[in-house]
Amino acid sequence: MTQLSQKTISVRAWAELLLLGIVWGGVFLAVRIALNEIGVLTAVAHRTFWAALVLWMAVASLKLSIPRSPRVWGAFLVMGLLNNIIPFTLLNWSQLYIESGLTSIFNAATAIFGVVVAAIFFADERLSARKTLGVVIGFLGVVTVIGFQNLTAINITSVAQFAALGATLSYAFAGVWARKQLAGLTPQVAAAGMVTCSALIALPAAWIVDGPFRFGLQPQTWAALAYFSVIATAGAYLLYYRVLAMAGSGNLMLVTLLIPPFAIGLGALILGETLSANAFTGFGLLALGLLVLDGRLFGWLKTRTSKKPQE
Repeated sequence: MTQLSQKTISVRAWAELLLLGIVWGGVFLAVRIALNEIGVLTAVAHRTFWAALVLWMAVASLKLSIPRSPRVWGAFLVMGLLNNIIPFTLLNWSQLYIESGLTSIFNAATAIFGVVVAAIFFADERLSARKTLGVVIGFLGVVTVIGFQNLTAINITSVAQFAALGATLSYAFAGVWARKQLAGLTPQVAAAGMVTCSALIALPAAWIVDGPFRFGLQPQTWAALAYFSVIATAGAYLLYYRVLAMAGSGNLMLVTLLIPPFAIGLGALILGETLSANAFTGFGLLALGLLVLDGRLFGWLKTRTSKKPQE
């Protein structure tokens, strides 16, 4: 492989990583728009149902085999709960009471929780000194975003913030479950099976809690539903695995830093949201913690030091 082709692949990988950040950054705005007309669980039901249809079309077009083992489908069911039903519901509900941009910042803590949970379950993921430092900085960022006043006074805002954090914790456990139970499965099939099981849970739950589905919705609501189900769920899953194959898991973790700027910008531009200085400071600490976690910051400092001219 020539040096030129390597550079082309690298540029393409970074471009698609940026695209993934933009796509997921728009989810928070789309969800908030949809929640003006439909319930929290109804939004989850739409998101998982339409995404499942698109993912199965992708599986069919790629001519991938569909697993028939009850054990595999049981694993899909648990994964659907941990990676879709619980976090989507908690994040949706939190957006009723806190800004969409703020929700995206809490969502960025997923990687921090993921490192801690993985260290509990896997011997090869134990916390090193560097990882511990990154986790501590990241959690300090979370506390800063929440605000010390909300840690001592329980109100609907603080509850919504903790709900958003609960979603990130659920994502972390989903990562552990996927590594234990879904290893060896084709990513597209695993995504389709997981989202299908999520839809089978969300559809009746939404009917019971929010009432019968209504289809005479406003155009902006349908546009929001189409975006976060077809583009930001089905399409993003497929894009996620492409970027993973090209850039690796270490680089892919950086997408959590790309999401909030787009979510915050859209929230400010379209919804007129404003965030406190604590939110931006906390996000900065979260970003620093993530860079420490993957070793990128120390590697950059080491390179800079080695390039200094010797006296």
